[in-house]
Amino acid sequence: MPVEEPCANPLLLGWVQEWVDQARDRNSKGVTTYKKAYAALKACPVTFQHPSQLQQLKGFGPKLCDRLTEKLVKHCRENGLPTPKRPRRSIIPGLADGDGDDQEDGERPPKRQRKAKPYVPTLHSGPYAIILGLATLEEGNRNGMTKPQLIEVAQPHCDASFTAPSDPRSFYTAWNSMKTLLDKDIVYERGRPTRRYHLTDEGWEVARRIQQTRNPAQPEPAQPIQPVQSVQPEPQPHVLDDAGPQRSNRSPSLEVQDRAEETSSYIDVVANAANTDSSSGHPKPLELPKFRPIRLAPGSFEVQLVLDVREVRAKTDRDYMQNELAKKGVTPIMRSLELGDALWVAKCRDANFLSRLGAEGDEVVLDYIVERKRLDDLISSVKDGRFHEQKFRLKRSGIKNIIYIVEEISMDSEVLDRRASMLQSAIASTQAVNGFFVKKTQKMDDTIRYLTRMTMLLKKQYEDKSLLVIPTEILTAQNYLPGLADLRGKEPTTDYHITYPAFASLASKSDMMTLRDLFLKMLMCTRNVSATKALEIQKRWKTPYEFIKAYENCGEGEGGKKRKGEMVSEQMRSLVGPGKITKPLSMKIAEIWADT
Repeated sequence: MPVEEPCANPLLLGWVQEWVDQARDRNSKGVTTYKKAYAALKACPVTFQHPSQLQQLKGFGPKLCDRLTEKLVKHCRENGLPTPKRPRRSIIPGLADGDGDDQEDGERPPKRQRKAKPYVPTLHSGPYAIILGLATLEEGNRNGMTKPQLIEVAQPHCDASFTAPSDPRSFYTAWNSMKTLLDKDIVYERGRPTRRYHLTDEGWEVARRIQQTRNPAQPEPAQPIQPVQSVQPEPQPHVLDDAGPQRSNRSPSLEVQDRAEETSSYIDVVANAANTDSSSGHPKPLELPKFRPIRLAPGSFEVQLVLDVREVRAKTDRDYMQNELAKKGVTPIMRSLELGDALWVAKCRDANFLSRLGAEGDEVVLDYIVERKRLDDLISSVKDGRFHEQKFRLKRSGIKNIIYIVEEISMDSEVLDRRASMLQSAIASTQAVNGFFVKKTQKMDDTIRYLTRMTMLLKKQYEDKSLLVIPTEILTAQNYLPGLADLRGKEPTTDYHITYPAFASLASKSDMMTLRDLFLKMLMCTRNVSATKALEIQKRWKTPYEFIKAYENCGEGEGGKKRKGEMVSEQMRSLVGPGKITKPLSMKIAEIWADT
C-alpha cells in the first residue's frame, strides 16, 4: 500500500508500511497492530527526532520503536548520515499520549489497576483475633497494648495458639500473623524496649467491618482496659520455685495489666510536662514508676555464657572458641550480640514464666559483660574512633561490671614501639576514667580459660540466690539508666536485672538511636573528642541545630572567626579533667561545624 499523502515522518512511515505488507503476506496476526501503528503515524503532524518518541502514539510499543531505531541506524550507516541521538526527554509537549492499548505482535496492554478490595481477615485466624483484641481499646487510645496483653485478649477469638506452634515441626504461631498486619498498615507499633501495638485508621475500619458481620452467638470482645486507681505500696515479688510460680491473690494477667497502666500514665505525664523542677530550673531525674519485680527463685534458672558469633580465631576456624569452651564444660549460647563480645544470662528452666508476668523471652542479663580486643584491633579502634564509641555504649548499657580483655598477641616490634604510648594511655583511661576492669591475656587460649573460670564463678555467685527482674513494660530509653541509678542509690545491696530482649533493644544502635546519640557520634568523629568531651558539649548545646546557630551568632569577619574558634573552649573553661576542651581542639571543632 503506497504512501498516498505527504507525511511528517515519511522514512519511518515507509518502514512501517513494509512490515504491514510482510505481515499481510505471511498471514500474521500482527497485521492489525502494524496497520494501527501506520494509521497513527500517518495522521500525526509532528516530526519525530528519534523513533523512541513514537511510544506516545497508539500502536507503538517498545519493541516496535526498537525495530525502527535499528532500521534508522542501518540507514544512516549505509548513506553516510549522522545517527540521531536518543533524546533525554521522549515526551513531546502538546502531543497526546497514546493509551498503549495496541502493542505489536499481539503484545498485551498493561492491565488497568483495579481498586484494592478492603482487607478482610479469615474468620478465627491470627489477624482476625489480633484486630479484635486491639479493638477492645477505645479508638484514639495512645497507650496501645503490649504483646502479652494483646495475646490475652486475642486468644479467645483465634483457633490457633499464639504461644505454641500447632505443628511440632514448625516454629510458627498465630502471633506470626502480626507481620502481615504491619505490612498492610492495619497495625503499627511503637516504643522500645517494650513494643506497644495500635490499630491504624484503616485498622479501625477493618475492626468495624468485622464487628458488623460477626455472628451474635460469638463472644463479644472484652471491654477496654480501665486504669487502676492506686498502686500497692509494698508489693510482694513473684516467686518461681521447683513447684512452679506461686500465685498471688490477684491473677498474673491483672498484675501485668496494672503495671502497663502505671507505665502508660507515667509516660504520658513525662511526655506532656516539662521535665524541670519549677523551683530550681534544673532537670528532674527520671525515675522508674513503681513496679512489682519479678522474682526468680534459686534453682529456677541456670547461668549460661552468651558468646558473639563473630568471635572467631580465623576465617577458616570459626568455631574454635566455641569448641574449646565446650571441651572445658562451658557450652556457650551463640548469637549476634548488640553490644560486647560475651555476657552471662540466667536462663529460666520454665521458658514461659517471664512472658506470663509481663517480660519477654526466657533469659535475664546478669551484671557482667566482656569486650575483647586483640592488640592490633585495639590500635586500629583507637585510631578510627571505635574505641571511644564502644566504651561509651558499654557504659550506657547499665551493666555494673565491664571487663575489657586485651590479648597481647605478637606484633611487629617497630609498630608496637611506635604505638606504645597510645596503647598505654588507652588502657589507663579505660581503667581510671571509665572504671572498667582490664584483663590482659597472651592469646585466645588464655581468654578461653578466663571465660571458663568466670562462668564457673558466676554460677556459684548467682544460682543459689534469687534474682529480681524489672518488668520490660515500664522501661523506656529515657528512664532506664536514671531509674537504675536511682534504684542502686536507694537499695545498694539489692541487684535489679532486665531481660535479654530488653537489653538487646536498649543496646541496639538502630532501635534506640536518638538525636542526642547521633549528635554525640557526630562530635566524636573529630579526632581527640572523646565521649566525655562530647557529653560536655552536648550538655550546653542539645542538638546539632543549636550548636550551628551558636556559631552563626558569633558573627562574621576576623572577629567572628576568632570568637567561633574559641567558643567551645570559652564555654567550658571552668572544667577540669577529661571533659575539658583546649583552645586548639576548640578551633578544630569550629573548622568542622562553623565552616571557618
